[in-house]
Amino acid sequence: QVQLVESGGGLVQTGGSLRLSCTASGSISSINTMRWYRQAPGKQRELVAFITSDGSTNYADSVKGRFTISRDNAKNTIYLQMNSLKPEETAVYYCNADLWTAMGVFRSYWGQGTQVFVSS
Repeated sequence: QVQLVESGGGLVQTGGSLRLSCTASGSISSINTMRWYRQAPGKQRELVAFITSDGSTNYADSVKGRFTISRDNAKNTIYLQMNSLKPEETAVYYCNADLWTAMGVFRSYWGQGTQVFVSS
């Protein structure tokens, strides 16, 4: 059984910062790419950033220069440091990971999401 658990969401004012965390646990052999997505009310889920197993990163244009994704492989954890937050970034933020289970299955897993609310 594999689980991804996000934390760190909450309420922040415009221009503020939050740091999200996502930890993968369970019968994991190795983890490849890990990603942060977000879904605002009434909108489609969108990719915010991803980080590969060797630390390469990529960001949506809308967050470049303000968000930083990082990874601690020893803890099976990724982080998303979000600065200069805007009200339109209010959304549920989801963690996603492509990984090999201990049983030799490769698949993608999702966390349950963490709510971020940016007040104007």
